[in-house]
Amino acid sequence: MLNEDYKDMLHALVDEKVRFLLIGAYALAAHGYPRATMDIDIWVMPSPDNADAVLLALRRFGAPLHNLTKADLEAEGTVFQIGVAPLRIDILTAASGLNFEEAELRAITVDIEGIIVRIPSVADLIRNKRASGRTKDIADAEALEELTGSEPSVPSDV
Repeated sequence: MLNEDYKDMLHALVDEKVRFLLIGAYALAAHGYPRATMDIDIWVMPSPDNADAVLLALRRFGAPLHNLTKADLEAEGTVFQIGVAPLRIDILTAASGLNFEEAELRAITVDIEGIIVRIPSVADLIRNKRASGRTKDIADAEALEELTGSEPSVPSDV
């Protein structure tokens, strides 16, 4: 269940037409594997136009931007956190093992509490979880594989 801040942030992103994918535990739940989480993970495409839209969405939400710049949101590897666990919002410009544009092409659209968002395909989510290498993410990947009978997708550059 989304808390009000999560809903407000997602609405702001959608309203500003940000290109993003919801990843992490909320994406797992949308694929049928719910588990506890301390945050919401939002992967935004790192590009100049999208960075402008993200900044507008963050302002609309009322996030303290501190020193966050457009350049930060254009570069892969930026992590911008709003709040503290268990209600933290993580804005990410990279996801382990995935390319945004390729993952976006394979993404599916879901309705999470009345908000239409996109999440990575099962195969991409598994690939992301395995690529992170963290114990809990490997366990998530294994559970999702067992639940869905899926395997990670193969990137087009291999």
